[in-house]
Amino acid sequence: MFVNHEGDHFRTRLTHSIEVSQIGRTVGRALGLNEDLIESLALCHDLGHTPFGHLGEEVLNRKLEEVGGFSHNRQTLRIVENLERRYPGFDGLNLTWEVREGIAKHSGAIDILKEPEAAEYDPERQPPLEAQLIDLVDETAYNHHDVDDGLAAGILDVERLASAVPLFGDAWEQARSRFPGTSQRRCRSEALRRMIDTMVSDLIAETGRRIEAAGVESVDDVRKHPHLLAGMSRSVAEQNKALKGYLHEHLYRHYRIERMMDKARRLLRALFERYSDNPRLMPTEYQNLDGSDLLPIRIADYIAGMTDRYANEEYKRLYDPTVRV
Repeated sequence: MFVNHEGDHFRTRLTHSIEVSQIGRTVGRALGLNEDLIESLALCHDLGHTPFGHLGEEVLNRKLEEVGGFSHNRQTLRIVENLERRYPGFDGLNLTWEVREGIAKHSGAIDILKEPEAAEYDPERQPPLEAQLIDLVDETAYNHHDVDDGLAAGILDVERLASAVPLFGDAWEQARSRFPGTSQRRCRSEALRRMIDTMVSDLIAETGRRIEAAGVESVDDVRKHPHLLAGMSRSVAEQNKALKGYLHEHLYRHYRIERMMDKARRLLRALFERYSDNPRLMPTEYQNLDGSDLLPIRIADYIAGMTDRYANEEYKRLYDPTVRV
């Protein structure tokens, strides 16, 4: 949510992925699923993300419209299958088919027209439960830490949030009742702990109920089922939707965030334009001199691999004549 130079106490893509892994393993353990598979998918689910989060993804998607667009999920699969070149015997990483399938499917069904590279992953069949959980625990993690970071930054007001969003408000009242007289900071942390417990407990209970109701007894049964089985109950899903709506209006569209996003948008566009005009500004392996990939795709590969900090520094190296290259 925040660019890393704004402070060391805000979440980053790495800490977010660790939190997704922790929640995922908790859910998987309760349901008797493969925790190692869940952890693998959780830790790699955002490898393809751009600097500056979803805004960077939007910028690259527009720049690549004529060559199939850009999505961080597809980019993650591209990284682990092709771009990571560490070993002499093969490109990519030595991941199992199930991990790569989970990467391809964790955000929903595969659209072969848009994702022809994922055709080998049984697009007509459902993903296993481990993969079905990833988007849900991902959302749980970022809703929790966006509230935490928004409150810490002073953009969100705890009392207004509590009165407008029952998912947080109930937890806030429980925390204040259970620990009267404690500081607001510690009470806020307790409320956030209770909020995430509500979401995770409901996800476990509702997914277990759906599994039992569907009568599935094997991975093959899950794959053949007409619908996804992992999910939250209607009540908690609606409360979660209300939380997301509040965050969208009062955090993601706040003028401080909008200013940061506007700068990031212009920065990424400028980088893409400079590399388009002169590919030799990129490292040798991204210059596309052999014609194996279209230039816009190679530029997207390079930019998507940057951190916020590296993108800022690269912009200075390319545009500020006083900065050493």
